Amino acid sequence: MTASTTLRDVIGLPQDLPRLGDSTLIMIDFQNTYRTGVMRLDEAETALTAGARLLAAARAAGAPVVHVVNDGGEGTPYDIRAEIGAISDEVAPVEGEKIVVKQFPDAFHATDLEETLKDLGVTGDLVIAGFMTHMCVLFTAQGAFNRGYRPTVVAEATATRPLEAPDGTVLSAAALQAASLTTVADLFGTVARTVDDLVAPRA
Repeated sequence: MTASTTLRDVIGLPQDLPRLGDSTLIMIDFQNTYRTGVMRLDEAETALTAGARLLAAARAAGAPVVHVVNDGGEGTPYDIRAEIGAISDEVAPVEGEKIVVKQFPDAFHATDLEETLKDLGVTGDLVIAGFMTHMCVLFTAQGAFNRGYRPTVVAEATATRPLEAPDGTVLSAAALQAASLTTVADLFGTVARTVDDLVAPRA
């Protein structure tokens, strides 16, 4: 089987990965929600470890950081007032880092994320990581693209879960992960396989 030409190639959009130090990092829904219970994700801990490395590298490079959390309300796995919905300690915000609260998969929709980015003087590259790959990561990348930003998703710092497909079969988390990242790379942005792809020295 031969792969089709991507829409990015058809349109002539760049495929080069940005430098982390020249980007803004968007950390999406790195909440305890996804580490235990009904919403636990396959490879959540691996992605969280990568997310922590990415966050540390962004801070070291002086890149702006914005944390996004999903608020589902009291009694839900997304209750940001409870431990279950809190940002995981490994990637907790530090003083000066903005937190944006959302209630939709696209972190730009009905939030102050775009205003926050304007206040930071951000007009170009966004590096996106977090949970879930097929939902909030994908749709935030789309939202960023639609608003003229250049999103890059860091694959190893994302994760998702197995779901039932319309034909009744179970789509594995790995398959859904691959499909989601492929969708991003077809049009909405670039995909960095690892954190090192954004921070390693370049010739």
